[in-house]
Amino acid sequence: MQIKKILLAGTVACIAALIFAFDLQHYLTLEFLQASKSIFASYYSHNPILVLSAYFIIYVFSTALSIPGATVLTLAGGVLFGLFSGTLLVSFASTTGATLAMLIARFLLRDWVQNRFSAQLKTINSGIRNEGGYYLFSLRLMPVVPFFVINLGMGLTPIRTLTFFWVSQLGMLPGTLVYVNAGSELGKINSIDEIFSPTLIISFLLLGIFPLLIKKILTMIQTKREV
Repeated sequence: MQIKKILLAGTVACIAALIFAFDLQHYLTLEFLQASKSIFASYYSHNPILVLSAYFIIYVFSTALSIPGATVLTLAGGVLFGLFSGTLLVSFASTTGATLAMLIARFLLRDWVQNRFSAQLKTINSGIRNEGGYYLFSLRLMPVVPFFVINLGMGLTPIRTLTFFWVSQLGMLPGTLVYVNAGSELGKINSIDEIFSPTLIISFLLLGIFPLLIKKILTMIQTKREV
């Protein structure tokens, strides 16, 4: 077990070092996405498997290592791959990365996470103890706690890895769909006038309304459970 921990720690450290050495987080910006949209689209049309694989791997490791840029990557999924393929790809990549982050916290960073997020961990532990997987599901739908804190914090709870994976997959899917849809509409813009197209306006309205709608639904569900 100790050897496995050392190997895992070494792998994570190497990946993190490469990301920061090559300044890869610089590419996780909306400006870079907009400037490179046509280049990516052309490359994707000629090398679809390679681009899909590279995108998936980048998303997984950026999430696993809690590197800022998940929103831009999700929008990029819509821009590059469209609504259906983008949603499918982002959904599995984000859940896989989140699960890796949870396992890293559980087996490598337990003491650091405990010290760094002690206040949040009290809430998370209480929620898991009282409500189990439903608590994680509600956090995924209505992220009152940042996702990276949820990923790390859940590593210090007794939640099973498989339960964490499928609950996260299900809970993050609606938000993923909304953001990928917004990205797919952004990808259709060729001129400044198209910013005011009905479909794009609706997409951004969904981004604003979605958290409020989810909060209302969760309140209704909680009320019914208490009856």
